[in-house]
Amino acid sequence: MMKKKVGIIFGGKSAEHEVSLQSAKNIVDAIDKDEYEVVLIGIDKQGKWHINDQSSYLINAENPKLIQLNKSNDSVAIVPGETDNQLIHAENAGGLDQLDVVFPIVHGTLGEDGSLQGMMRIANLPYVGTNVLGSSICMDKDIAKRLLKAAGVNVAKGEVFSRAKKSSIDFDKLKENIGVPMFIKPANQGSSVGVSKVSSKEDFDKAIDTAFQYDHKIIVEETLVGREIECSVLGNDDPKASLPGEILPQTEFYSYESKYIDETGAKLEIPADLSDEMVKKVQDAAIEVFQTLECEGLARVDFFLTDDSDIYVNEVNTLPGFTRISMYPKLWEISGISYPELINRLIELAIERHQQDSMLKSAVWEDE
Repeated sequence: MMKKKVGIIFGGKSAEHEVSLQSAKNIVDAIDKDEYEVVLIGIDKQGKWHINDQSSYLINAENPKLIQLNKSNDSVAIVPGETDNQLIHAENAGGLDQLDVVFPIVHGTLGEDGSLQGMMRIANLPYVGTNVLGSSICMDKDIAKRLLKAAGVNVAKGEVFSRAKKSSIDFDKLKENIGVPMFIKPANQGSSVGVSKVSSKEDFDKAIDTAFQYDHKIIVEETLVGREIECSVLGNDDPKASLPGEILPQTEFYSYESKYIDETGAKLEIPADLSDEMVKKVQDAAIEVFQTLECEGLARVDFFLTDDSDIYVNEVNTLPGFTRISMYPKLWEISGISYPELINRLIELAIERHQQDSMLKSAVWEDE
């Protein structure tokens, strides 16, 4: 059998660039080389796409603090409207090897927010993960939580402010309505980038400025006291949930450094120490959230579990980390799906959805 050509797109312009490099490395290392041929496309911090060689696509690959994309002199352009040779060499317009599927592992802005997914859809390429709408919804914590709240799902109490309303943000009013400590976070970011936990007016003002560095809209949210439970979801029309895991932060909260750099920043309890009844409750909630927010392929749903056994949704990640300390693949491994099998299943789901999309009519004149 011919090997399927998988384009792994990684890097990107977001604050999660280095996380994406780590995720790509782990996918490349684990993918079944007998079944798939990997084509590496790295996006640098300026947004330029590079065709990379597997032997030298990363600098300081083993050091999360120093890891970098090794830029090539071979950049990529996209030709919309084609059914093959959609990706070409930008310098000479020569075609790349035809890709059977794309595995985008670009976390955060311009990768996880529907932008890259829309580009793949226009290019008529199957891609792993949630569609344009679901990606956009889940990236925007404000919109996602509005939809979840409307569906009767518990979310933290909070208030949303645009940059235009920055001068109206009042610490004392929020302290009265929400309480302290409170979390301040950009509405459109992941991996705890730009997130602060504050109790004082001085820290609050600094946190507001920090959050607005990453987005034009921010959320001020109550602190929920409870266990941090995460659940991985896999599938399209009939999604399945993994066994839940628990984050045991060793720092003030589960920060970017705790997730991806400092291996002592948090302990992962996999699976979480929960009763069978609670495991089922978390799994059912994860699938409900996945479907409510129009997710496909994969997502990691993060919860708070209170002492009263109430479940609150914290956030949903449609392209969760695939690093060696990431929760998404670890939860599936303990649930019976190995890392290589997981990658294979995600690729199958991408091709399956693309085939279904290709059967849809796109214009009235097709019937004429």
